[in-house]
Amino acid sequence: MKNFRKNTMIAFDDAFEIMMGSARRLDMERVGIEHALNRVLAEKIISDIDVPPFNKSAMDGYACRRADLANELTIIETIPAGLPAKKAIGQNQCAKIMTGAVVPEGADCVIMVEYTESAGDNKIRFTSKDTEDNICLKGEDINKGDVVLRAGCKIAAQHIAVLANCGCVEPLVSLQPRVGIIATGDELVEPGQKPSACQIRNSNGFQLAAQVTNAAAIATNYGIAVDTEEDIEAKLTKAIAENDVVILSGGVSVGDYDLVREILEKNNIKLLFEKVAVKPGRPMVFGVSDEVFCFGLPGNPVSTFVMFELLVKPFLFKMMGHDFKHVVAYRQLEKTIARKKTERDSWLPVVFTKNGKVAKIEYHGSAHINALCKADGLLCIPAGAAEIKEGTTVAVRQI
Repeated sequence: MKNFRKNTMIAFDDAFEIMMGSARRLDMERVGIEHALNRVLAEKIISDIDVPPFNKSAMDGYACRRADLANELTIIETIPAGLPAKKAIGQNQCAKIMTGAVVPEGADCVIMVEYTESAGDNKIRFTSKDTEDNICLKGEDINKGDVVLRAGCKIAAQHIAVLANCGCVEPLVSLQPRVGIIATGDELVEPGQKPSACQIRNSNGFQLAAQVTNAAAIATNYGIAVDTEEDIEAKLTKAIAENDVVILSGGVSVGDYDLVREILEKNNIKLLFEKVAVKPGRPMVFGVSDEVFCFGLPGNPVSTFVMFELLVKPFLFKMMGHDFKHVVAYRQLEKTIARKKTERDSWLPVVFTKNGKVAKIEYHGSAHINALCKADGLLCIPAGAAEIKEGTTVAVRQI
């Protein structure tokens, strides 16, 4: 792991490497399949059966032999889903069959009801020129013994169906990180209170709690800590005792009331970096101890949002054994974007235009959280670049 001097601004990639290299895997537990959505799988899942478990009709129709399609076919039985076929299909015979039912022995296709007509006396006639087999073959989706899901998979609705298919009703999953959230600042009041002329509402605490929940972790909001060592330390001590990760917003810069870094160090949190070359989000602190990980994020809400999405979210998933990847869209830039200062990566909110391109939206800086509500994603101008020219294919991280 790289080491950096105190208060040195480091590149984003270095910060990411330090954080991800510090992550510790959480323990595991078994949960009912009904509670497994969005959890991270901690074991591989092996199918105990073939899927489908038998040759299955793909539609309502008549099971018969392809060699007899030009002939009148005698219906010898009806096969509903869930019951076995009683008879084999012989020459010029068929069985009326329902979707999902077992295809009888001797049949090699199922003809659709729509392509048949009555020929009288329990007989039918095929009216089309040809037909697909319309049979789902035994084991064509999954063979018994196949690995169908691997450890590290974040369980989505489709994975729930696969778990059910394989009889895995209590999958082994990673524990969810417990994340404590503290918003710092004398100027903050809770959302239910009308702020005075010199106050603002605490949006960071609730925004971060929502982001933590979206990252499949468990959030606890400890409310506001005023800018005193006593109040910040009291809330921090409680949060450290009750969580795997603690996130503080505000108080991480170099002002007279920015106390978070000193308080973290006083509480035996080793700071691994204190500034990241990212705009918005430069004053960001990451520290570790044997018991907890601590993040000090900037106080402005866009900075807080962006640094959580870029760094904290992948870190939380790493603790659960999941390799999180942002959803990225590649499109052409509609108009050139230029800037004067180039020492940091700059993340800007953008939208996808009607003509399929990417455009910068009105954005007033790191306090303008409303801009993110209108954005489709974030576009990075990398450090050292003064502009991205019109027509350039850019990568947009969707939010």
